[in-house]
Amino acid sequence: MSTAVLDQIPIVDTDTHLVEPPDLWTSRMSGKWGDLVPHVVWDEAAQEEAWFMGDQRLSPVASSAQAGWREYPPDHPPRWSDADPATWDAVKRLARMDEYGIHAQVLYPNVALFNSSTLQSIGDPELMLSFVRAYNDFQSEWSSAAPDRLLPMTSLPFWDLDATLAEMARCAELGHKGVVFSQEPGSFGLPHLTDQHWYPMWAAAEEMGLPVNFHIASGDLSLLDQPGLAETGAHANYASIGVSFFMGNARTIAQLICGGICHRFPDLNFVSVESGIGWLPFALASLDWQWQNCGVTFEHPEYDLLPSEYFRRQMFGCFWFERDTALSAIEQLGPDNVMFETDFPHPTSMSPGPATAAVAPNQYIVETFGDLPEPALRKILHDNAARIYHLD
Repeated sequence: MSTAVLDQIPIVDTDTHLVEPPDLWTSRMSGKWGDLVPHVVWDEAAQEEAWFMGDQRLSPVASSAQAGWREYPPDHPPRWSDADPATWDAVKRLARMDEYGIHAQVLYPNVALFNSSTLQSIGDPELMLSFVRAYNDFQSEWSSAAPDRLLPMTSLPFWDLDATLAEMARCAELGHKGVVFSQEPGSFGLPHLTDQHWYPMWAAAEEMGLPVNFHIASGDLSLLDQPGLAETGAHANYASIGVSFFMGNARTIAQLICGGICHRFPDLNFVSVESGIGWLPFALASLDWQWQNCGVTFEHPEYDLLPSEYFRRQMFGCFWFERDTALSAIEQLGPDNVMFETDFPHPTSMSPGPATAAVAPNQYIVETFGDLPEPALRKILHDNAARIYHLD
């Protein structure tokens, strides 16, 4: 495959992130809550800017803005202004997309700011809802620079089902293309992922044609509090945490299928985000084996498909840096259930720089998938995403 062929495909990058500006919440939320509104403060002890709610530190402001940074993760820019402006400026983001040959990007928040345990500890439903609505409004405003290229996803106040349904409808009207949901709502004291409590949400998403996106690290974040032995080294420990989060979505897929969610909501699409695809053939083979070996169809005779068939009907995996494992997965699964992402500007993103193993996305695609038939490549890079996110 030549770069000329690649230039003819409007690539949809199905996982990128916005680095939140320091005034995101202070400029959009009422001052009546004082310093409980998320704000940025210079942390003298850590020598970096960090997000705070009240006196509770949330995360470094630029910890997720590592694209092009001069030091290896977990080192990161100490200030928001030190980060590559393409991580937070829409015009510069569009220019970077053009440079990388990317037509459109699906946009996600930085997960650390959406740790619902932090929000729930505040105990003020109005404040919690305002926090999420302000973020969703920010995504809408930011995406207005190029609505056909910058694709917002709705973050949910999922601790309140009625508020969740209302926010889904509100943001769909604003042009959001999908919703972001927790892998493990039980981690926040809420009903299990497959509990009937969530059926109205699945039904609403199905009716509105909104894919449900499960981004890694949207459930139990205790790994971040257990970085490993100091003598192992900060960089090795960080690498271990990343891989552990990647594999967490195997459990999400198993629960959605075995819990009957795919069966009950056959027109609802689910996306496993930032988790790779090389492990999917084994996971689906395991599910099919266990399904039959454990007699699931005797327990649930209404389930008319195997797990791998439910997956093929309505689930998708996203990949970025993989090479041989991605090719093998595509060969085994086919091209209909996988989508390309870059994870820009996170630590593992396809963002060249002085302290990364990454190459530019367009170079990576040509090097890795040069022998893939063009129809398959079009599905992976554009058609699958265009279909489920309803892109023109």
